[in-house]
Amino acid sequence: MNSSELYPEMDHIFAIYFGQDFDLFGETVPEIVACYKKDSPYHYEKLLRELGAFRQEHPNDLDSAFEKDYGRDFDPKLWGYTTASFFDELKRLLSE
Repeated sequence: MNSSELYPEMDHIFAIYFGQDFDLFGETVPEIVACYKKDSPYHYEKLLRELGAFRQEHPNDLDSAFEKDYGRDFDPKLWGYTTASFFDELKRLLSE
């Protein structure tokens, strides 16, 4: 199974909301996440579960696994985060 089958919400948020047209959804991470939550009110809890599962699946190679699966669409370093700190920020924002 590929990552989009295992983690469809992660694929969705990184390809669409944080992809090349991210500015359609906001200029900051909180703005973009707020837009995602508004657009996907029944999916963001699934995203939280997927972030946790991905992290558990890759305890020692989170950065490289994320780069391999999502690097074509999004790089957390360009936003001032590591993969782990970006996951933490998403979790915080989604839980508000």
